[in-house]
Amino acid sequence: QVQLVESGGGLVQAGGSLRLSCAASGRSFTRSVPAWFRQTPGKGREFVAAIRSVSNKYYSDFAKGRFTISRDNANNTVYLQMNGLKPEDTAVYYCTTRGNWHVWYYDPTVYDFWGQGTQVTVSS
Repeated sequence: QVQLVESGGGLVQAGGSLRLSCAASGRSFTRSVPAWFRQTPGKGREFVAAIRSVSNKYYSDFAKGRFTISRDNANNTVYLQMNGLKPEDTAVYYCTTRGNWHVWYYDPTVYDFWGQGTQVTVSS
């Protein structure tokens, strides 16, 4: 089992930045593949970013150029730096992970463990 706890969400004005953190505990996190998804009311979870290694990061189109995913294996933590936030980025952001890489990394059903989510609200 892996427990994931997100933090760093909040209210920010459009154009602002937030840094989300996801602390993992339980099974070794080092070889896992973490990702971030987001969800708004009435919609399914939407892929944001995934990290396979320092040189292999994957982003949705809306995240490219604005968001950066990173990981600190020594501290079992994954981060999502979000810059240039827009009102449409308002959502609950979830951290997730799976044991190994999957080509359908953008599909929430392939992930094994999820955090409780952290609310991000961007005001116009």
